[in-house]
Amino acid sequence: MAEAELTDFADDALKFETYEQYLDSQISPMDIYYLEDQDLARDLVELGYRGSGETLKREEFEARKKAAEEAKASKLRNAPKKLASADKDLSHFPFLHSLAEREDLVRNGKLTSIIFLRDKNSKGQEVSGYIDYAHRLKTEDFEPYFDRKKKLMPKPSDLSYYNWETQHSTSNSTPNFQVIADNEAGLLFKNKRDRKVINVDPKSLPGDNSRRIEIKTNEYAQVVIYDHVTRRKT
Repeated sequence: MAEAELTDFADDALKFETYEQYLDSQISPMDIYYLEDQDLARDLVELGYRGSGETLKREEFEARKKAAEEAKASKLRNAPKKLASADKDLSHFPFLHSLAEREDLVRNGKLTSIIFLRDKNSKGQEVSGYIDYAHRLKTEDFEPYFDRKKKLMPKPSDLSYYNWETQHSTSNSTPNFQVIADNEAGLLFKNKRDRKVINVDPKSLPGDNSRRIEIKTNEYAQVVIYDHVTRRKT
């Protein structure tokens, strides 16, 4: 069977909810007038005595409908998702602009970034923390952040969190990083993909395939981004 015919059958399968609807589409008012029986008209279409072209059997229709629906669902799943930062003018907001520059790479797994933020929370308390950007992107809608309707702040559920007033601190590993807290070198984060360690001590080098970028901005008291390019072992 030609590829064009297969495509037509797939279109037919998606066009109609049921096999009976598919058969009815090939029955003319004149057929009903002469036959006076809807079921008989359907039988004649299925047998090829009515309708135009080759008629799908019920099993073929249902198989093609299922295949067409699966193909449609797969296409939707694999369609590129619009970035949360798309079409946003962030030229006057250095931190958000930096996040927007990284969003696609981080979502695609080509880059991992740890964000250090220090600022006052809604209660006026100074808090700081390290955020796994990729993990937050997967678990939160970032469009309100890029629209500046919400302010990105450290949470107790992030890689590391500290409230300077209450002295409450937490640390949590994520799907991308393991937290190494009890270490002579201070706080470290191990990338789970390539096992490389990121050192966030500003007096030390950040580590292999990593770089430390301090963002000068009025949006926060302090912002530092640690970028890490993962390299798969061959």
